[in-house]
Amino acid sequence: MKIIKTINEMQEQVQKLTAEGKTIGYVPTMGFLHEGHISLMKNARPENDVVVLSIFVNPLQFGPTEDLDAYPRDFERDHKIAEAEGVDFIFYPSPEEMYPGKSSIKVSVVERTDVLCGKSRPGHFDGVATVLFKLFNIIQPTRAYFGLKDAQQVAVVHGLIKDFNFPIELIPVETVREEDGLAKSSRNVYLSDEERIQAVELSRSLKMARLAIDNGERNADELVGLIKNHLNEHTTGTVDYIEIYSYPELQELKALKGKVIIALAVKFSKARLIDNTIIEVE
Repeated sequence: MKIIKTINEMQEQVQKLTAEGKTIGYVPTMGFLHEGHISLMKNARPENDVVVLSIFVNPLQFGPTEDLDAYPRDFERDHKIAEAEGVDFIFYPSPEEMYPGKSSIKVSVVERTDVLCGKSRPGHFDGVATVLFKLFNIIQPTRAYFGLKDAQQVAVVHGLIKDFNFPIELIPVETVREEDGLAKSSRNVYLSDEERIQAVELSRSLKMARLAIDNGERNADELVGLIKNHLNEHTTGTVDYIEIYSYPELQELKALKGKVIIALAVKFSKARLIDNTIIEVE
């Protein structure tokens, strides 16, 4: 495995791989790798000749109230994990390498961002789109791997690839879960013992909604009410949102039809958890 820190060296390597006809699987991360990232690498490894992992804590996607310096970093640990998963290259640029001066062009996401978690993080997805625009051009992957735990990000990336005609296949990877169904998250450690027991109700409420849809329910408000009642009855958390949209367009629906996402967020005492399910509704 090779570590590359400059854009020029990464582009030179990509040119060689492309000339050899190699396919490139790409996993973008901000480091401090967890089981979700490992799942992306495990999916990328058998589907590509070469796997590139990027580690870059992108300052553009941090809001004014979010502490960039406090974001966890542990490159040595990340290096060992990537090596164990068969990654061929780690692209590990500095902020100065990625953003050497003031940009003359701005990337702005105008759809799919004013709902779900995006509505409370203005400008966040502009930062995500900007760095991915650069990384896609630098690495030129055949396939790019993103976790559906953050389904809104996947929707934004889908729009970025489609609108700017990147010749990249987007591979969404299912959320990694604990045995009881709770979506794995670094925030889970902040739950009390009682809250950890309750947290499984997030995924259970989504399963209840799927069952209701299988039984013919198509009214979005009814499904939101069903989920909300379940969460209020079975957890001490505060429901932040329960929303249903078309996917990946993230357009509001009154009656479910086609591919839809049901997403929710619940605030416990020291952790805010998110989860979602994506369903094809006939």
